[in-house]
Amino acid sequence: MAVGARSGHDGPEDRPSNGGLPADAAGRAESDGRTRGHGPGDSGPRGFESAGSKPPGSQPPGGDSADDVSPGEDGSTAQRKQRSFWKELPLLIGIALILALLIKTFLVQAFSIPSDSMQNTLQRGDRVLVDKLTPWFGSEPERGEVVVFHDPGGWLEDAATPEPNAAQKFLSFIGLMPSAEEKDLIKRVIAVGGDTVECKKNGPVTVNGKALDDKSFIFEGNSACDDQPFGPIHVPEGRIWVMGDHRQNSLDSRYHQELPGQGTVSVDEVVGRAVLVAWPVNRWATLPVPKTFDQPGLNAAAAAAVPGALGVAGALPLVFWRRRRLTRGRTAG
Repeated sequence: MAVGARSGHDGPEDRPSNGGLPADAAGRAESDGRTRGHGPGDSGPRGFESAGSKPPGSQPPGGDSADDVSPGEDGSTAQRKQRSFWKELPLLIGIALILALLIKTFLVQAFSIPSDSMQNTLQRGDRVLVDKLTPWFGSEPERGEVVVFHDPGGWLEDAATPEPNAAQKFLSFIGLMPSAEEKDLIKRVIAVGGDTVECKKNGPVTVNGKALDDKSFIFEGNSACDDQPFGPIHVPEGRIWVMGDHRQNSLDSRYHQELPGQGTVSVDEVVGRAVLVAWPVNRWATLPVPKTFDQPGLNAAAAAAVPGALGVAGALPLVFWRRRRLTRGRTAG
């Protein structure tokens, strides 16, 4: 007898006619079916579903199967209806407007450059973003920063202000357009409270006796102040001295010395620092502080402290020599 690949039993192989069961197991299954009352026409043993349906226990725990969804009156499956987009649109618009208003009030605001007084740093028609957040935390303008400030009074009295329409008023209110009604200016801070600023004809601008190298930011071909020399001006605390980068085309602090404050601007009038040129896109750029404003000794407080420090350093050897001499005299006596 030939030996085939089997499971180790010598009995005959199972055939498809009996479902792959051994002959004796198939017989027992058939007798069990007759004992339970199933005849040849029954669809299957009781306790089990017919072919094609799920047996008991096959449903995932904790979940509802498709068979558990209640059908509607027309026999279709009931589904939860989604909210219409058009019903949600007013809510979305309202949230966007509130966010825009908060950003304009506390974070940043767009301003338009109306003149050529800040060339070539800024061109007429540029849109700049102004940081309004740091002033809320007590930050004050620093030397070299480009700042936007309200008219201190008398600077723009002859400037014509166009009458905005309703749409422009609304967009400027939420910060999506520059304000058309407020008279704002944009200049560079040259000196702050406590500084002494001066500029003589054919000379540079000096702050606390230190000359500024302004060639990197003033308009090409301009002099530092030949059109309007000034000073020395002592800037009061809480005020700033500002100048345009286009020196020969800027009515800045130099031209308003007859007004209260001698041409200086109160820090309370400052809206914020211009940090970015946002429009047009081909002029995207940040507005950093030029390096000349970081030179050592420019700070008025530091400059005032230098003579005192040198005096103390020179006096210390004399004090020690005198104490040593007195000590020797007492010892000898």
